[in-house]
Amino acid sequence: MTWRIWFDSGTLCVEVPEEALGLAPELLPRFVWDSRICAFRGQAISYRRLITSLTRAGVDFCDEARRYGEVSLEFRFHRVPFYYQSEALDAWEKNGGCGVVVLPTGAGKSYVAQMAMARKRRPTLVVTPTLDLVAQWHRNLEQAFGISCGMLGGGSYDIRPVTVTTYDSAYIHMERLGNAFGMLVFDEVHHLPTSTYALGAQHAIAPFRLGLTATPERSDAALSYEQLLGPIVYTQTIRALAGENLASYQVVQYEVELTSDERDAYDMYRALYLEFIREHGIRVGTPDGWTDFLRQSSRSSEGRAALRAHRMQREITQHCAAKIALLTELLSRHRQDRTIIFTADNSTVYRISRDYLIPAVTHLSSVRERRDILDGLSQGVYPVVVTSRVLNEGVDMPSANVAIVLSGSGSVREHVQRLGRILRAAEGKRAILYELVAKDTTEAFTSERRRRHDAF
Repeated sequence: MTWRIWFDSGTLCVEVPEEALGLAPELLPRFVWDSRICAFRGQAISYRRLITSLTRAGVDFCDEARRYGEVSLEFRFHRVPFYYQSEALDAWEKNGGCGVVVLPTGAGKSYVAQMAMARKRRPTLVVTPTLDLVAQWHRNLEQAFGISCGMLGGGSYDIRPVTVTTYDSAYIHMERLGNAFGMLVFDEVHHLPTSTYALGAQHAIAPFRLGLTATPERSDAALSYEQLLGPIVYTQTIRALAGENLASYQVVQYEVELTSDERDAYDMYRALYLEFIREHGIRVGTPDGWTDFLRQSSRSSEGRAALRAHRMQREITQHCAAKIALLTELLSRHRQDRTIIFTADNSTVYRISRDYLIPAVTHLSSVRERRDILDGLSQGVYPVVVTSRVLNEGVDMPSANVAIVLSGSGSVREHVQRLGRILRAAEGKRAILYELVAKDTTEAFTSERRRRHDAF
């Protein structure tokens, strides 16, 4: 009466002896009968629950699904963790090696993952949102454990007991690799709960799962962390760690005035845009409002004019004369510091890069170019870097201590991540974030929305 379990294209298959079929509804609640193979089939993520249920029921089974054993992961150098890193690991362990850890940017989330990997000694797949982070994790893991790590994505297909990949590559390849790892680490895990990226978790049998993020909130999540990894098991805030484990910081907001010509142009474009959305009953504050505006604006010349008006009013606020004058003053004030300038769009990035002879980092920059520029910032070759959104999350910039936000979205996560880029602790370091806002424009409302976080 031996049950047989095997892995097949991101699913688990269970062959149940005929005389034990009566136990199937109880022990296989999330599995369905597949007549093509005369066996029950379910998601690979059910592996841990399945093995636990069969073991507790005293069922004799043959596990052909698991394609991994233990690995030896020993730290090359002893390092005493911060108290909150130990607390996070303990909380994760207490929840059975599953769950999400929320720590501010710069607080050492990756070291919590390394400690968890060393504790569980299982082949591990680390999943990150970008190739920059793949390279960063790959380098740090090799240095930490003295091993050769694999890399999946960006033209690489090198699978090893410890491998680093992207969310895109994970969901594409997990149907084949889902039984090769006993542990999954999802960095910047707020990317995971979408119907597509979630496949990277659902198609894997790994019983141990760890999510890392500084900003777990996501209003459009298709699935919950609980369903994919486990609940949030530990949280620390920026304010709780600032001054000791993170750099002390200050947030300064400047409101700048539009010139009379800029104000006239802004009011004209704003009126044109508002007239269109009112006439068509578009509620832009709703979840589908922007999509509705784009759909209706494409149907007429008036709509296309309204779309252009929306773009022009944003351009005026994002690159008004007073902001540029203040930017010049701030760069002069902090010429001895390491500064990152953040904008909302690439056109402003390139304009500032050209006008101030500052290296620019955008989604068009190659991985090597980004690395060279960020290394230059760290070493003082480049005192200032300008970027749009690609440096919002994950990438280590320990030397940066000044951030200037010229423009951005209303996302709280984006604003917190930009602050986090300058909070890596260093002796005597004090970080400062400047936010430049065009007064009496929609940008003021956007700024209010993104500051709804205890860090501000």
